[in-house]
Amino acid sequence: MKDTIIKEKVFNHPIDRVWSAISKGEEISKWFLKADFKAEKGYQYTFSSEPNEKGCTTINGIVKKAHPYILVYTWIVAGTEVETTVNWKLVAVTGGTHLYLKHSGISNYAGDTAITMLESFNGGWTDCINQLTNYLKKEVNAG
Repeated sequence: MKDTIIKEKVFNHPIDRVWSAISKGEEISKWFLKADFKAEKGYQYTFSSEPNEKGCTTINGIVKKAHPYILVYTWIVAGTEVETTVNWKLVAVTGGTHLYLKHSGISNYAGDTAITMLESFNGGWTDCINQLTNYLKKEVNAG
């Protein structure tokens, strides 16, 4: 079974701007889910949706690595004890920033649940990147 989801996107925004959007709780809350998050190794974070949002839930985990432009944290969906890993890496490129996202360890879920979670996470990360794209466009145009 495929165990890892990889998403890549090049943004027309400086690396520090993209880093801020993915590493600061107040910004994550604007484009993703409500976030109690700090890009500090060992920080126990929580992402949570509003009760009426479809397909969303609460996610908890621990920040494992938070160096400039590299962010790694565990990902545990509420109601499960299964731990997966999310890895963000940013690289400055001509005219912007290349974002590399990897979500691994999905085969830690048992049986068919792993397939269901892989499909769910894959679609969720596509939506997430789209929401981040829209957020960055609005922030730049508003500024």
